[in-house]
Amino acid sequence: MEEVMEDSAAELTQEKSAATQPEKGYAISVKGLHRSFMNVKAVNGVSFDVPHGAVCGFVGANGAGKTTTMRILSTLDYPSGGKVEVCGLNVVYFPHEVRKIIGWMPDHFGKYQHLTCEEYLDFFARAVGLKGEERKERMEDVIDFVGLAPLRDRLSNKLSKGQTQRLGLARALLHDPQVLIMDEPAAGLDPKARVELKHLIRVLAEEGKTILVSSHILSELAEMCDSLLFINEGRIVYHGDAESLIEQNEASASVVYNVELAENYERLAEWVSLNPGIEYVETTKKGGRIRILNNDPKERVAVLAAMVRDGLPVVEYHKEERKLEDAFIDVLGNINTSTEEV
Repeated sequence: MEEVMEDSAAELTQEKSAATQPEKGYAISVKGLHRSFMNVKAVNGVSFDVPHGAVCGFVGANGAGKTTTMRILSTLDYPSGGKVEVCGLNVVYFPHEVRKIIGWMPDHFGKYQHLTCEEYLDFFARAVGLKGEERKERMEDVIDFVGLAPLRDRLSNKLSKGQTQRLGLARALLHDPQVLIMDEPAAGLDPKARVELKHLIRVLAEEGKTILVSSHILSELAEMCDSLLFINEGRIVYHGDAESLIEQNEASASVVYNVELAENYERLAEWVSLNPGIEYVETTKKGGRIRILNNDPKERVAVLAAMVRDGLPVVEYHKEERKLEDAFIDVLGNINTSTEEV
């Protein structure tokens, strides 16, 4: 019995020792991650790596496993299986060390009713161990960086959504983390606040910080992220850059055309319903958007010719630029088709 315990202790020591050796080039490394809640598999064999200094977008529907994965990375939850490392530190064996090098910005966080923004940040600065002049200097740095100076004396629970997100980012940056994990930071922000957030994220990346950010706004992720992770039903279904995803799906995908009529705009929907191989997407001010299922250029020409032949007064007919959202939907559609075939 003693020999078995000694062997187990030796194995654990070896694993911990190995966990301190960073995997070259990666700030975040996830291998075969599983997380189950009773009979529900929230995360099912997720694996991915994020290099140092990169911004990686994390995309998926509600319940796909994004937040669970991010909470495990942030040492707020335990994996059921697999290996998760942040800057070479295993999040299970070294949670305290990991917390020193990560900044966690959840989608919702508590605010104290009677604390001003400055008092709020002072409280958390003390909580992460900052003292004296170092604490004051660091607070000033983050207040200046996120643009909270005009709001420093305002009560933290009297802020707008955008101002609240800036406060949350300031809190996450107090201890100058190497890795920043942001869960839906742009949710509910107005256009101006979203632009400001994108700028701050790129500045942080230029300073060498690694950022994993989740969002439902795919177009904005494409603009600020170096790579994208798509997760569906607990599994990674795509990992790469936005341009490659769009290009690899464009050749075989259906295409959407914007059609404008001179009059009788409602006739477009009726015409589409009578013609196979075409789907009506939505009505616009002077016509509608249609999806042509066959991406052959000849087929697209034939559709326009048929409209004119059937008397539709077409004044505009142009192909819409393929969006990241379309490519994402195609990826999910291909997965569902493959599942049904099996």
